[in-house]
Amino acid sequence: MKCHTEYLTFNTKRKIEFINITEEIEKIVKKSGIKEGICLINAMHITASVFINDEEDGLKQDFLEWLEKLAPENPAKYKHNLTGETNAHAHLKRTIMGREVVVAVTNGHLDLGPWEQIFYGEFDGQRPKRIIVKILGE
Repeated sequence: MKCHTEYLTFNTKRKIEFINITEEIEKIVKKSGIKEGICLINAMHITASVFINDEEDGLKQDFLEWLEKLAPENPAKYKHNLTGETNAHAHLKRTIMGREVVVAVTNGHLDLGPWEQIFYGEFDGQRPKRIIVKILGE
């Protein structure tokens, strides 16, 4: 079995942002030379997420509004913020959206469904954060 690992760094323009990373991940899969296996894409920060969904602007806006209802950006609302932090909402949003995804690699390509895209979700941005891409297989 072969293993290929790369890291991507993001420094978003906004505090909360979704970035479609499907093409970047596909390039890494191709570079790995692995034809059959799995690809793990993992956010390495507790206020960022990796998830799969549709590339549609209305849906992304729906996610933002839904997350804000569930975990509003209100520093006075959270005990975590008593430590001097102001990002408790970002931790909660990350938990809702997930830490990582695993995608099958088939014939040297990500084996995604017809509308599936891979996204990096940032909830406390404007500073460098990494994801790991690890591909295992033959």
